[in-house]
Amino acid sequence: MAPREERKGSYVLFENEQSEKDFEKVIPRSAEDREWDIVWPNVFIFLIAHIAGLYGCYLFLGQVKLLTCIFAFVVLIIAGLGITAGVHRLWSHRAYKARFPLRVILAIFNSMAFQHPVLRWARDHRAHHKYSDTDADPYNATRGFFFSHIGWLLLRKHPEVKTKGQQIDLSDLYADPVLRYQEKYYMPLMLVTCFILPTYIPTLWGETAWNAFFVCAVFRFIVGMNVTWLINSAAHKWGYRPYDKNINPGDDKILALMVLGEGYHNYHHTFPWDYRTAELGAPLNLTTRFINLMAKIGWAYDMKSVSKEVIEKRKMRTGDNNHEEHEINNSVET
Repeated sequence: MAPREERKGSYVLFENEQSEKDFEKVIPRSAEDREWDIVWPNVFIFLIAHIAGLYGCYLFLGQVKLLTCIFAFVVLIIAGLGITAGVHRLWSHRAYKARFPLRVILAIFNSMAFQHPVLRWARDHRAHHKYSDTDADPYNATRGFFFSHIGWLLLRKHPEVKTKGQQIDLSDLYADPVLRYQEKYYMPLMLVTCFILPTYIPTLWGETAWNAFFVCAVFRFIVGMNVTWLINSAAHKWGYRPYDKNINPGDDKILALMVLGEGYHNYHHTFPWDYRTAELGAPLNLTTRFINLMAKIGWAYDMKSVSKEVIEKRKMRTGDNNHEEHEINNSVET
């Protein structure tokens, strides 16, 4: 584990640095506090979006050109990196540093994903780590799979989410002009990168705008959202807990492959400052490969990681002894 002084600029309170005082003011779980106050306009919007996404899936499965399918997959990966390499590892956890060109690229990729501006996403995620699986956690997994997957976007926020969220320090992010620009112009940036360009570009090889919109924009967007939500839901319910058996997040290789390396969630919640988010390094971790590539051209630097010795000690101290499938790979791979 990196020394405490190396992480002062992270602006994140990590699970293994918390004390009981951090939870004294969190409202205890109760049936009354957990009543579902449904926001019906959100339900309607997400329902229509998913129906449109299913239609896009139908078109994807044989009604569009092969090049259009490939393009939709490429856009899905690019937008995914805006979440994993961008708002998650870079801006939420400060697990590495990025020079201006990379920050601009990742902000564009993040806008393409259409999952809120970086400043809002990072606020919720920092609260998630600081108050994980409590009522102050925006996507509290103890409220059930559906709630942590999508329900948290369909209900009014628990009072503690609002109270504790306002206390999250985002001063480091507001100091970045790239993020201030994205916040100011998020709607036009999102519309262009998430919907307009993915619809227009396939028409250059003869695809219809109708097909391109529903496949490369809508279907791709719905898949990207649900894949991201799996980290809040599935990763907090299933998987091995080789690093800390006392927390809900688990490690799952299949999920890691689906979410560009983010599925090693027990590791991530144990060592959230590690830029790899995994002990395994790069084999199933496309995001780590991307960051390593950016490091080779000088756009990413100061990548934080955890030593093999610290990982082994933590396994022995708090792990569930399911270590056989978790190979050590601390070398920086490409």
